[in-house]
Amino acid sequence: MKVRLTVAVVLLSLLSTQIVHAATVPFTGSRPFNVFIPSTYEKSDPVPLVIALSGYGQTGAQLENYLHLTSEAQSAGFIYVHPDGTIDQFGARFWNATPECCDFQKPPVNDAAYIMNIIKKISARYSVDPKRIYVIGHSNGGFMANALACKYSSRIAAIINIAGGSFTTAAACKPSSPINILQIWGTKDVTYAYNHIRGKPIPGAEATFSNWGSIEKCSTPATALPDKLDLDPTIPGDETTIFQFGGCSADVSVDFWRIDGAGHSPVISPFFASEMVAWLMTHPKQ
Repeated sequence: MKVRLTVAVVLLSLLSTQIVHAATVPFTGSRPFNVFIPSTYEKSDPVPLVIALSGYGQTGAQLENYLHLTSEAQSAGFIYVHPDGTIDQFGARFWNATPECCDFQKPPVNDAAYIMNIIKKISARYSVDPKRIYVIGHSNGGFMANALACKYSSRIAAIINIAGGSFTTAAACKPSSPINILQIWGTKDVTYAYNHIRGKPIPGAEATFSNWGSIEKCSTPATALPDKLDLDPTIPGDETTIFQFGGCSADVSVDFWRIDGAGHSPVISPFFASEMVAWLMTHPKQ
């Protein structure tokens, strides 16, 4: 009986540890969100935080089903959250990123403050490394990632924008400190060259990338690296070219992954998420 009781206590202890350390934790409030905590998390060891922002009309869960970042969070050991935007008058979720996209209602929603409050709340409860806070965004979420980089570069180490725009002019983006930037676009995306929202011209892929090179005061023109990536399994070969500026402020990276032949939502390979995470984890705040 004592042996069985001992085994039961040990199993219960292990189960409790798993529940505490490998869980999706709800944060309540007017705009609730769930946070994934990897099983490797220890309070004594600060870990990165990754926030993923969905496109217009999508939920955070739908973005997760597309990018599959939860498994990366477990294997790489970072805290992960994919919150929802607000529902607008058309019934679609959105992020109020820039004047160009995508808050179509009044009064405007302060999503930048909401996301920074997410960072504050998670950091208060868990050991988050302040030098490794990252944002990934797709489409409207990419707009939001770019906007956060412009406004909160002192708190965010790096952002990844997938097929999202930014401010109409580079002058509207004024980061207070250097920040690492990765832009990912498919060349068959209709917004690759430019787009118009509310009659305003939106810079496309190359213009957005060029603007970030100017914002970060990069002294060396962007060049294509010799090694390519295979991010879209429906396109033959290694279809993704990596472009990179040099001599940027505080030695930050300003990169562009051009997926030749891909659309607005590329068909992503099993390596897409891991390649993004690998890039983020090698770009902490300096």
